[in-house]
Amino acid sequence: MPSVTLEHLEKRSERKTTEPNPVDSPSKDPISEALPSRAQLLLGLIFGIGFGFLLQKGGVAKYEILIGQLLLKDFTVAKVILSAVVVGMIGIGLMRQAGWVRSHVKPTKVWANVIGGLIFGAGFGLAAYCPGTGAAALGQGNFDALAVVAGLMAGSYVYALFSKRLDASIGSWNDLGEKTLDGVFGVSHWVFMLGFALFLTVVLLILQIV
Repeated sequence: MPSVTLEHLEKRSERKTTEPNPVDSPSKDPISEALPSRAQLLLGLIFGIGFGFLLQKGGVAKYEILIGQLLLKDFTVAKVILSAVVVGMIGIGLMRQAGWVRSHVKPTKVWANVIGGLIFGAGFGLAAYCPGTGAAALGQGNFDALAVVAGLMAGSYVYALFSKRLDASIGSWNDLGEKTLDGVFGVSHWVFMLGFALFLTVVLLILQIV
């Protein structure tokens, strides 16, 4: 039998004390890392309440106004959306210039956008509510929006179940990668943004006149 000396025992004890214990050592949980922080959740709640408040005050949570937009008789929804685009575009541009935010450009997947847009448009036409206006309508007491919100939650759940398969199939059709309009037209970000904001402002003035 091999003899065990005192030196060998001391070396073994040193190795045991220096080796990390897998139970004691904290392991990084990918799920917890992907979850938003409390500050992000709080900001999301605050901005969500503000967004719903502005939708309700803008009148775009009313069924008759939404139907009027779809029938091209009432352009309140278009005015609200265009105003939000102009303000948001310039505001985010200034915040990005100051280094407060970063742009996360999603890849341009042509067929996924076309098919998703058709499904969204069909749902909007049948229900006269979109996800944002449906939630705002339910918040102001329009119980006909219950079916819309229930369908929204069910559709989101079904999409989450099949999202990987959809990304591998429809999501890969005609994937153009990360595209921006200023890059497509070959102009600087500020030139395109200010020009487009001016164009939308003119459209808003025309809608206000008619």
